[in-house]
Amino acid sequence: MVGSQDYYSNEIIAEIYAQGLEKLGYKIDRQMRIGQREIYMPELKAGAIDLLPDYTGNLLQFLNPKATVTASQAVYNQLREALPDGLRILNQAPASDQDSYAVTAKLAQRYNLKQIGDLRAVPNLVLGGNSELETRPYGPKGLKSIYGVNAKFSPIEDSGGALTIKALRDNSIQLADIYSSDPVLADSDLVVLADPKSLFLASQVVPVISERIDERAGTEINRISAMLTSRALIEMNHQSTKLQRSARDIAKAWLATQSANAS
Repeated sequence: MVGSQDYYSNEIIAEIYAQGLEKLGYKIDRQMRIGQREIYMPELKAGAIDLLPDYTGNLLQFLNPKATVTASQAVYNQLREALPDGLRILNQAPASDQDSYAVTAKLAQRYNLKQIGDLRAVPNLVLGGNSELETRPYGPKGLKSIYGVNAKFSPIEDSGGALTIKALRDNSIQLADIYSSDPVLADSDLVVLADPKSLFLASQVVPVISERIDERAGTEINRISAMLTSRALIEMNHQSTKLQRSARDIAKAWLATQSANAS
């Protein structure tokens, strides 16, 4: 069983792994858009899901909220040790997709916002993001403890998608949690704030697998992960959000391109 988070980009990655394994003759069942870690981690531990792509830094903080490592390899190594019995991770991909805090260019210009700590100058600051962000280490508590920024919280359940962007542009919220691979960040009216104190840990794409994944399947998943770059992820996300292509079609086309490039 291959699963994914309730996040369109994660579904694309899961579909890539699923189709890659199907090409080797594996019969793959799918359970996509399950939810967030509070929902799918118990299913992984119970053996109901055998493979699900995750993100190193965020998964480490979920398993160990007190984790202090920030660099990519250190995060990966600590995550490997933090996983519960019965689960393991394969190689992390070059692709990164981590949380980032974005504001409108208008707000950034008004308060001279360049890094997260500059938000101290913004009165009545409201942060918008998925409801679980409220209790994440990098949510309002992290903003306060690491940067001295006070922020109220407004839940918006679309993983930094169109509703979150609309709320930001309408000034219903002043700060949005947007994933770094979201093509919307290329828009000129949005500014991603620098994070010099590493509120966000490095978060590379990483497959989490159960003990039922055999060596042959693991080797293929690692082969696929090695080809998955941040640029490729942003392009595939663009196809999803702007062109409204399905995860299956996007994954199929990407795998075909990789196969053609390798021949």
